[in-house]
Amino acid sequence: MRHHGLLFLSFIVPLLGVAGMTAEEGWAHAEKVLREHIQAPAFPTDADRSIADFGAVGDGKTDCTEAFRNAIALCSSSGGGRVVVPSDGVYLTGPIVLKSNVNLHIPETSTIRFKQDPKAYLPLVRSRWEGVELMNYSPLIYAYREENIAITGGGTLDGNANATVWWPWKWGPQDAGRDRLFQMAEDNVLVQKRLFGEGHYLRPNFIEPFKCQNVLIEGVKIINSPMWVIHPTFCTNVIVRSVTVDSHGPNNDGCDPDSCKDVLIENSSFNTGDDCVAVKSGRGDDGRRVNIPSVNVIMRNCTMKDGHGGLVAGSEIAAGVRNLYAEDCHWDSPNLRYGLRIKSNPLFGGEAENVFVRNVWMKQVERAAIRVNFKYERVEDGPHMPSASNIFVENVTSERSQYALQLEALSDAWATGISITNSTFLNVQRPNVIEFVDGLVLEGVDIQFVPYRPSGSILLFGFALLLCGVAYIVEKYVHRAILVKTPLGVLDLSKPITFVQNIFGGKGSMGTQVESTHFEMPTRDAVEEERLVS
Repeated sequence: MRHHGLLFLSFIVPLLGVAGMTAEEGWAHAEKVLREHIQAPAFPTDADRSIADFGAVGDGKTDCTEAFRNAIALCSSSGGGRVVVPSDGVYLTGPIVLKSNVNLHIPETSTIRFKQDPKAYLPLVRSRWEGVELMNYSPLIYAYREENIAITGGGTLDGNANATVWWPWKWGPQDAGRDRLFQMAEDNVLVQKRLFGEGHYLRPNFIEPFKCQNVLIEGVKIINSPMWVIHPTFCTNVIVRSVTVDSHGPNNDGCDPDSCKDVLIENSSFNTGDDCVAVKSGRGDDGRRVNIPSVNVIMRNCTMKDGHGGLVAGSEIAAGVRNLYAEDCHWDSPNLRYGLRIKSNPLFGGEAENVFVRNVWMKQVERAAIRVNFKYERVEDGPHMPSASNIFVENVTSERSQYALQLEALSDAWATGISITNSTFLNVQRPNVIEFVDGLVLEGVDIQFVPYRPSGSILLFGFALLLCGVAYIVEKYVHRAILVKTPLGVLDLSKPITFVQNIFGGKGSMGTQVESTHFEMPTRDAVEEERLVS
């Protein structure tokens, strides 16, 4: 069913069989999570260690990998504190591996720039790549089974990826390795035997705390990531605060909590080459094998610019996403494809349940303000049908989009219980698309469509059809010659179709060619007499 929205919509379809929280219960639950479960880690205030004391030089050339490693190791073993990058420098390094009770602090005038040599990110470490576990290149900043870790300060983290390093692996080189990884997951090969790295071209993520607790990422600017930017995986109690992500490479998702619990993303800006914030829980069979959902993910006071989606659940949500929140956000870019986006397919599977969005201003999005897509990557058949239920959108304003609502579930996988209230969608170019949605509530929703303005190609096509029609009428019904003298010869406009056929059929030229400089226009009677004779 396709739903063609009216200028003002205010109707309620009763919810059928929808389990879960009400909007009031959902927001009350978010407050409880913030109050009782999400807390920033604390560090000793008198235990700073400068990487300069371990041999680091901020000239952008000296390899500071060992300086970071040694400073972090000593800081952690001594009870914790800050590992400080000196001001006013560019510090070149390989992967940084955080340890428990360490806060990596980068002042505003400093930059950590990561090496471009893939071999620097060996040996292999346990990671998750597009929702599948493997042994791969180390993420640029990594932690494994640590607690109380942080990256803070106003400085810059530069992944140093570009059109010649890391990013080109996306287009061709990674294909064989990607297929091999997904086949290994399907065959249930042990993660320890899924060995990748050199020769397989699977790009590392930028920041990946893996199976960690109490994680804080605050204040930093992150640019030029090889792959996903902030990727907490199997983590609990994560805070991403006042972070600026500006990275436009392929698959440069801004922040992707993956099978995480109790996550706060606030006061941050995302300008990305892919989804701005995408909540995940594993891909397909491998996600179901691990079976750890993402639960209690809260985003507030964030700005989204370029990207494929503002807040996204998917596409790798095999273990499910529950209790997802966004409030007081500003999403604005002609290159931001969607506002709220839920995506999966019958191979990935998974459920997005209890999604709450309120007080969001979308100045403009390229495609749809609210999008549900169960046909992601054009897959409509498979054994694991996705689902989306209990979705509440309140007080959202979208000032420009192609669609207000583009909700496409499947006949065997309906989306249920979607409630949109007190929201306005302006300058909408196309009618809503609503397919296989049960329990839709639109209350106090104002959708204003822009007047239809045909594109230039449509106008040109219409004009061409008009000319053809006129030409046919002239050819068939005008029995007098209409002769026009041109520099190329004489044109008989009473035979336009014949004239065009002669040109493109190679039977003649644009007009009667005149070899002499003298020309006399034939009389109409003479031409008419010639026509009668022929």
